[in-house]
Amino acid sequence: MSIHLIRDLDHLHKSVMTMCARVEDMIHAAVEALHKPDYERAREVIRRDDEIDRMDVEIEEECLKLLALHQPVAIDLRRITSVLKIGGELERVADLGCSIAERACGIVKCPEIAVPDNLKDMSRQALDMLHRSIDAYVHLDVRMAREVCLQDDAIDKLNREIIDELTGLMQRRSDLIEPAIHMFSASRQIERIADHATNIAEDVIYLVQGEIVRHRNRGDFPLESHAVLDGVATH
Repeated sequence: MSIHLIRDLDHLHKSVMTMCARVEDMIHAAVEALHKPDYERAREVIRRDDEIDRMDVEIEEECLKLLALHQPVAIDLRRITSVLKIGGELERVADLGCSIAERACGIVKCPEIAVPDNLKDMSRQALDMLHRSIDAYVHLDVRMAREVCLQDDAIDKLNREIIDELTGLMQRRSDLIEPAIHMFSASRQIERIADHATNIAEDVIYLVQGEIVRHRNRGDFPLESHAVLDGVATH
């Protein structure tokens, strides 16, 4: 590997880590605005989206430049293509953060509806999945990435429970239909954050092992896996 490629890969890594941190902060703020309705906090989350869009474009341009200039192979090629995909996943997570913040603005107008406890639990789990998928990328930790993938089914189950509860509430209380729809939408968007965290984790598995695991049955994911990266075994 040339010294120029090493330098450029290091810069790319720093760029995507900055984006990771900004998106995580944005999602935490959006979920907080939903759980404790706060109009100003929600509007601030929405204003941050332009910065994330700009970072996504810059990372994509940087990846394409590296591919053109260095024509990387093996792990270097996988690293660049993985970052390209992770940047796209993070941008879509930021869009979901904006949507959650918009739903929070709608709920502010109806203080008599409370955020269900299981929605709070799902939010915590989805945020944890996002954080651990990013950690898996930072540490090239395949085991952690596979654990994130396995957690997605629990989020799906919670989402179905929340939707059932909100449907029952709307049937009983027609005056709460509008805020319940906002809550319904927020639940779906939080569930999609977990989906994107899973996609990032799958990208980590590809980066480290060169294994494409999209669409694979979660039961086929062994947690005890020895990955090999540049000839070095990782657990």
